[in-house]
Amino acid sequence: MKLKYLFIFLSSSLLLAQNSFQTPFEKGNKNQTVTYEEMNAYYQDLAKKFSTIQYLKKGEDDNGKPIYVVIYNPFPEKNIEKLRKDKAVLFVNNGIHPGEPDGIDATMMLMRDLAAQKIKTPQNFIIAAISAYNVSGMLNRGSFSRANQNGPEQYGFRGNARNYDLNRDFIKADSKNARSFQEIYQWLQPDVFIDNHVSNGADYQYIFTYISTFKERLGNTLGNYFYNDYQAKNLEDMKKLGYESTPYVNIHGDVPDEGFAAFEDSPRYSTGYTSLFNSLGTVPETHMLKPYNKRVDATYKYMLVNLQNLDKDYGKIKQLRLENLKQYKAGMQYGIRWKIDSTKFSTMDFKGYEGKYKPSEISGKPRLYYDRNKPFTKKIKLFTTAVPTGYITIPKYYIIPQSQYRVIEELKRNNIRMTALKKDSTAEVESYTIKDFKTVKNPYEGHYLHYDTTVETTKRSQTFLSGDYLISTDQPGVKYIIETIEPEALDSFFNWNFFDGILAQKEYYSAYIFEDTASELLRTDKKLKDAFEAKKASDKKFADDGTAQLDWIYRNSPYFEGKTFRQYPVYRIL
Repeated sequence: MKLKYLFIFLSSSLLLAQNSFQTPFEKGNKNQTVTYEEMNAYYQDLAKKFSTIQYLKKGEDDNGKPIYVVIYNPFPEKNIEKLRKDKAVLFVNNGIHPGEPDGIDATMMLMRDLAAQKIKTPQNFIIAAISAYNVSGMLNRGSFSRANQNGPEQYGFRGNARNYDLNRDFIKADSKNARSFQEIYQWLQPDVFIDNHVSNGADYQYIFTYISTFKERLGNTLGNYFYNDYQAKNLEDMKKLGYESTPYVNIHGDVPDEGFAAFEDSPRYSTGYTSLFNSLGTVPETHMLKPYNKRVDATYKYMLVNLQNLDKDYGKIKQLRLENLKQYKAGMQYGIRWKIDSTKFSTMDFKGYEGKYKPSEISGKPRLYYDRNKPFTKKIKLFTTAVPTGYITIPKYYIIPQSQYRVIEELKRNNIRMTALKKDSTAEVESYTIKDFKTVKNPYEGHYLHYDTTVETTKRSQTFLSGDYLISTDQPGVKYIIETIEPEALDSFFNWNFFDGILAQKEYYSAYIFEDTASELLRTDKKLKDAFEAKKASDKKFADDGTAQLDWIYRNSPYFEGKTFRQYPVYRIL
């Protein structure tokens, strides 16, 4: 009899807790999103009520405000480092773009429902979520910055306090936010990652769309499982819950009727970054034109099906994450640049609206619109397979001089193991010279980003100093090491301007003096003279340009700073 009354009491208490912890979103007209202050107060109260909830300060925004992580952990062990050895970790990021707040409100309800046991208690994982990542953007509330979006009534701004788009900052880490994220990620080392967003672009019938991280970047072992099993099951379960879905409609200013390619989430983006450490990553993209309450519900439901499927498959996911590393051993080939393979595609029944054109009331010119009175279902092509357009051979080690302290700082923050040389040492290494690169004309997220970088490789004997760093590629962060250190990688530290000092000459010559030096060099260096004459014979423009000839001799002489100009100061040992 006592047990019966205890059960009734506990059930009533849980129901009361669930009702008393209604979110501001649920209390209102469901077209409002929570403020930063309301969110923090809500989670702090939730943590006081339930021992399974923790609300921790784990970082800092560029404006100095704290970034919080909320954890649902039903297990007696609360130490994350110990817990993740046997349990899986699901990590959710919210509010990277605070004008897309669906995940902020959905996660508040999810954590409440887990704590109140409305959702079945997971047996094999914990869930950790950044409650709001871009705090300064969340505080910058308004109603107009998302000009195309259907609710909520007020919301935050895309840029942070320094006007960075934080979803371009995961490698360069210019912001305190990004550095905090990396520290949180390395603390959690999650198995599955979700970054909640809202879409932009074409109109169609779906409320829920998604970006699955590039399976080729993730690695074939893990990528094929993610696409064909885990994500496929998530999407199947979403359909049962009333949300048919499509991959993110990666097309702007045109209709998607002919098909579209997968979005390339390179390491500058959240899931591109997490894929470097073998986390299964998804960016939910609810559709901007759908009602806010439906978008929040779809976001909630996608996190819910992940909870259920991770609980079932946690052991396999943890095993495959380890097996995936076998593809990245010294001596193996690594795809350093990628493109979508236009010869390989799947098809899907796409539920869209007819795209039509009519005269613009502004310009009188034809403008695109979607006719919602003309829905259709049409087979379209999806291009989701990527192929490498360049390779490197994975070395056993990289060596980085201690003078490159910014790079060393980034590597350490990302849990990369390094060994400082105890004495001056000489080694046979591969050395890169930057052969060519292009640079954007306008600044992009605080940088004049390089691209299409190519290198020349030479082998040499190089002396390193005590305190320089030796980095083995035999470690879990091998992909992070390669993608940041190899100059030709799309989001390498070189392309993000970390090494721009090597791109400018520091010494030059006065032509009227060097003319005599050049003449002496040609008289005494037969090899140089033969190469010079061959150049003139094969290049008429060069043969007619005295300035170019003098500069050629300078650049091919001992006087030119060939040891520093465009000499990439990171070395490889095969």
